[in-house]
Formats: sequence, C-alpha cells, structure tokens
Amino acid sequence: MSVLVLGTGIVGSAAIWDLLRRGHDVVAADADADAAGVAAERFDVEVATFDVTDEEALRSLLGPHQAVVSAVPYRYGKVVAEAAISAGTHYVDFGGNPTVVAKQKDLHDDAVSAGAMVVPDCGLAPGLANVMATQLISEVAAGVSISSVQMRVGALPQQPTGALGYQLAFNPAGLINEYAEPCEVIEDGGYATVEPLTRFETVEWDTWGPLEAFSTAGGTSTMCRLHAGQVTDLEYKTLRFPGHGRIFRALLEMGLFSEDEDESGVAPRSVLLAALDRSLPRGKPDLVLVRAWIDAGGGRSTMQIEDVERDGFTALARTTAFPATALVDLIMRGQVDRPGVLTMNEAVTGTELLPELESVGIAVERR
Repeated sequence: MSVLVLGTGIVGSAAIWDLLRRGHDVVAADADADAAGVAAERFDVEVATFDVTDEEALRSLLGPHQAVVSAVPYRYGKVVAEAAISAGTHYVDFGGNPTVVAKQKDLHDDAVSAGAMVVPDCGLAPGLANVMATQLISEVAAGVSISSVQMRVGALPQQPTGALGYQLAFNPAGLINEYAEPCEVIEDGGYATVEPLTRFETVEWDTWGPLEAFSTAGGTSTMCRLHAGQVTDLEYKTLRFPGHGRIFRALLEMGLFSEDEDESGVAPRSVLLAALDRSLPRGKPDLVLVRAWIDAGGGRSTMQIEDVERDGFTALARTTAFPATALVDLIMRGQVDRPGVLTMNEAVTGTELLPELESVGIAVERR
C-alpha cells in the first residue's frame, strides 16, 4: 500500500523516514523540484512536484495512494482534504489553526460517504498532547468529577541564547499564528476564549527548568467544545524559557502582529516575520517537553514526554511527524477505521497510539 507525503521539509522528511521504516511504499511530493530531488536522493523514493492550488492535478496526484500525509502550510488544509476525499484517500495533517480545522469539519459527511479518514491536528500540539490528555479523561471512572485537565508543551533549544531563548525550527509565521489568535479554554465548566500571551506561570522541570508557560492558540484542538460541561477547567499553555512570552506580548501590544498595511503599504507582521527569520538561530540541539495531567476525584494523574534529536531528526520533527505516521500505519493495517473528519484526539485513543511511538524512542512516562 502506498502513502503520499506532501512537503519534504523538516517534518515531511521525518514522515517519509518513519513510513519507510514501518514498511510502506512512499511517494514524496513537493512544490519545489529541487526539494523533491533532495528527498529522492536521501530516501530513495519516487518523487513528484505539485501545485497545491491546482485542485484537479492534486486529485490526480492523490488518486493512486491509500493515504496522504500533508505537510503543506495549514492554509491549504481544506483544499487538500477535499482532494483526498474526492480520491477516496485517507488524510492526515499537522493542523494548528482552529479556523481551518472548522472548515475541514464541514467535510465530515463527504468523508464518511467516501470511507475516508480525514484527520487534522496530528502533530505535537495539537495532536499527541491532546491524545494523552484525552486518554487521561477516558480513564476516570464514571461519576467521578474532573476538576482540571491541563497540557504544557514546549519545543526548545537545549541551550537557550539571547533574550528570547528560542531558535527557529519552522517558518516563523506558524509561531506568530499561535501567539496572535484567541485561545480556547474550558473555564468553570463552560467554553471560553482568552487572549494569547497571558496567564503566565512558572513551571518546574528537572534538568530543563524553571520554565514559563502562557496561553497560546490551537493547542486544545477540539477538546474544549467536546468536554465543556464534563470538565471544570481545561487549558493548554506553551513552555518557553523565562522572559520569552512577555517580549512577544509587548510586540503584540505594539501592533507588530497586525496584518493590516500601514500608510507606506507595509504590514507590521511581515516586517516582524522577516526580522525573526533573519535573526533567530537555527540548527542547535533541541528538546521537546510534554506534560498532560488531570485532577479528578481528589487525585492527580500525569503523562509526560521528554524527547531530544535522534536518527538525524530534531526532537520537534520527531514529535510532530511520528504521531501522524503512527496513525497512518494503524489506518493502513486496519487497526483504526473511523471514517469522517476527526481531529487526532477524536480519531485515535491513547491506548491505540502511544505504544506505536515506542519503536521510535518516544516514551510516555506515567506519574
């Protein structure tokens, strides 16, 4: 059975490697012919080029494959999902934008009719962290009240430098997206939103702490709408080294996140993105920290992951790509069969997914 990987960057390359390791035939496609060529040489796979805006060509490209892993920018999520449904191809992506996921959700009935699983939000967070938290919720006995569900996730340099203590792993547009949009939470049992880059707290973490955590968008995926009324409080926060979040909060308050052009025809966000792209370091050893916990019935249960670069892939690439490829493998083997548009926390249980990550060295610690 064949899997198509759209996008051969950091995450797409990790996806190709793991799908091959799991025994699947893989075709890699990229908009950039040179990037596709690099993938062909690195992984010895068939490659193609594509234009994500050419819907007919996209459907034709997807048609021969049983599944597609989409690592293209999130704004194309609905277009690629529609093409996958039309081709009867299972689809996963790395999501991260609630507006795009909502548009993909509108395709649910079409996906069911096509017998296709369409699963956005399949990365680290949203994705793996939500599966962990949802698994903890599922383990609470019937009738036991759940007072709090919390997720804290950070992709960090192992050795922070500069005032931001941060390095670029992806396009900075994704970072600013998380820092600019409303953050979904459950508060006092009801669905709510809060401002990004707020609700700061200090988080202790052996070896790597102290860290700061603050509200960012997208990390709760669909959990707030699913569990409102069942959970008293639910929240996701990003982990960074101290000082990072307040600097970006200041930039937000000064209007530098705005996409509106000023009198000179320049959007402040474009200037900020160019400065981040030019100035932030890249390529140093990284780590990923994930902690999800639940307070219920007077006790606390916790799941935690620490991951570092390995097998030629950064920790962030590993923990973003490998949950998605593990899910694709489960789908291809018939272990998971739930047609429709479902985010990762809806499509697969922790019991099903988490053991599949052990073979790539991503271990979940229980506390």
